[in-house]
Amino acid sequence: MGSIKQGAAIGFIGTGVMGQSMVKNLMNAGYKLHVYSRTKSKTDQLVEAGAVWQETPGALAREVDVVITMVGFPSDVEEVYLGEQGILRHAQSGTYLIDMTTSSPSLAKKIEQEAKKVQCYSLDAPVSGGDVGAREARLSIMVGGEQDVFDAVLPVFEVMGKNIVYQGQAGAGQHTKMSNQIAIASNMMGVCEALIYSKKAGLDPSTVLKSIESGAAGSWSLSNLGPRIIKGDFEPGFFVKHFIKDMGIAIDSAEEMGLQTHGLKLAKSLYEQLQELGEENSGTQALYKIYE
Repeated sequence: MGSIKQGAAIGFIGTGVMGQSMVKNLMNAGYKLHVYSRTKSKTDQLVEAGAVWQETPGALAREVDVVITMVGFPSDVEEVYLGEQGILRHAQSGTYLIDMTTSSPSLAKKIEQEAKKVQCYSLDAPVSGGDVGAREARLSIMVGGEQDVFDAVLPVFEVMGKNIVYQGQAGAGQHTKMSNQIAIASNMMGVCEALIYSKKAGLDPSTVLKSIESGAAGSWSLSNLGPRIIKGDFEPGFFVKHFIKDMGIAIDSAEEMGLQTHGLKLAKSLYEQLQELGEENSGTQALYKIYE
């Protein structure tokens, strides 16, 4: 099994906030991109830049060496891979399939099993880093699947991310991403509470941030989303609705293992309140509005 060569054809399904930048980085690295999105207009700029539009996931899968998917929900992943016009009904044998959606660990295992039946290779490779990480090609990529498949597609991952870690067999990437989301969930509550506290105390939150972001309280969310909160910028690097989905998957997975996640459940309940206020398409930093 050789590695994916520069100039190989890559199909990318799901060109949202992060996917757009990931496709651009792959094109800049010399790969030939084919794209599909349920909302065709989301691919217009990419097609203008040289990507090839395909009408269905299946049509895309027939034309490429590698398929990367980054869609919204586990139900979308299942449809894209296993549906009538899905990837696995149309991909050529030997195709590499990489799901970068944050999805269910059990679904990742199912996709790998189905991929093997048609002589394809499958990885679950969710990411962290948001819109900035995608744009600057420094995503954290957490990978589950066979080691030799990971080794073959590593050059593709290196175009999109910096912290690329093989975690183990199918589903391991998704379990790692759940650990990531669990850590973020409680941290976002802390970030919002710290900033609103500083404001209520009559301090300048920007000045407070200079003191606390480099100490024990420091976190990616505090340094990157804290300034957005202070500016009143609640545009999405990552959607509230998708974070709620992720937290639901994490809670279900934890309960299957007999684990209670108290901070995660509280964060999910607060984000659901935020969603009810019509903020489902805002960025996760919009949690601040609940406190404000």
